[in-house]
Formats: sequence, structure tokens, C-alpha cells
Amino acid sequence: MPIRLICLDADDTLWHNMRHFNATEDALLDLIAPFADRAITHERLTACEARNLKLYGYGAKGFTLSMIETAVELVGDPLSAGLIADILAAGRALLSHPVELFDGIADTLDALAERGRVVLVTKGDLLHQEAKLAASGLGDRFHGIEIVSDKTADTFRRLFAREGVDAAEAVMAGDSLRSDIHPALDAGAWAAYVPQPGAWSHESATVPSDHPRFRQLDRLGDLPAWIDTLYAR
Repeated sequence: MPIRLICLDADDTLWHNMRHFNATEDALLDLIAPFADRAITHERLTACEARNLKLYGYGAKGFTLSMIETAVELVGDPLSAGLIADILAAGRALLSHPVELFDGIADTLDALAERGRVVLVTKGDLLHQEAKLAASGLGDRFHGIEIVSDKTADTFRRLFAREGVDAAEAVMAGDSLRSDIHPALDAGAWAAYVPQPGAWSHESATVPSDHPRFRQLDRLGDLPAWIDTLYAR
């Protein structure tokens, strides 16, 4: 059965993302350093993010709120308006960072478009994701755009139904085992994992190395060649 639908993640698959979140976290650690050890601040922020996901969702805005909440917890009464303003400034910088594409992304998208319909499937804040896609200059290369609050097997099943394809005719590629790989496999699709350094711990999961519909790639540019092997089957 040929591949007819090619789904791609955005953040840290098409363009750099976590490097900006990590830099923003470093800024918070510096700001709170007079009040708390950096390791403790990191631990508290990670826990705060995890419990706030169901309230704020994914993205820079929720991350900024979690930074402020972490500062309130660790600094207490000495927390000044100036410190809050500095945290907000770090959050605004995160929202406005330039979009830096990985090497060869445009050519890769063109090659994938020769093999099937290419759909962007990304999660996070709608406005921010739309802004990053516009800044990337890649929007016209996609058959469809899906910006969702989270990625689950049902997310992919609904997408496959809308596109009129069987799950076995679809492939998902991304850098997150939790959000890109396992849900796509659970929905019956193929999945290509393209890991990136500095990944968010929340997105970690077991590598399904023995799964017949899974492949780990060194770079997204290797995806067209892998899809060709699926055609050959």
C-alpha cells in the first residue's frame, strides 16, 4: 500500500525551538540565582510546567506563566515588580525569536511533495505557531495545516479520516517520541523519529526500536528515501 499522506511536526523538526526555551530558562535561573540554587529552580520549573500543561497547554505563553509561578514559589515576599518584569521580558523574547530552519528543509519538503500530500501537524499556542509558520516562509509547501492542543492517536485517526487515507498509507515524522511517534504508531501509521539535542524531558518516551512501522533517522532529509523503501514493499 503506497504512502499518500506525509505528516510533519514543526518545532525542532523543521526549525529550531528548544534552544530558545533552554536559553529562556537559563535567563530565569540567572534572575533567581540570588534566592535559590539553579538546580532547585530547574527542578521546580519542570514540575510547575508539568502540572500547568492541562491549564495553559503547550507553548511560550504557558511557559512564561510557569516561570512567574516558579519565581513566586522560590523568592516569596522579596519578589519585586522589577523581577517579574524581567521574567515577562524573557517570555516576550521567546515569543519573538527568529525562525531558524534546519539545513535543507525547503528541498526536503519539495521532495516529499512528490511522494504524497504533506500536512503540518504541530501543537502549541495557535497564534504563536501561525506566526512561526508565516516567518518560516514554508506555508505554501503544505497541503494542510493542523495546529492542535495535543497529539494523540485519536488526533491522527481524525486527520486520516478527513484526508480519506488508511492509516497504513500515512507516515508521521518528528522529534518527539511522546507526541509524534507513539501516537502515530498507535493510530496504525508509519513513524520516523528524528531526534534533536536538548529535547524537553516531558517529550521523552521509550524508543520502539523493534516496531515494524518505525524508523529512526539522522535528519529529516532522509525521510524521502525511507518512504521510497515503503513504496517498494
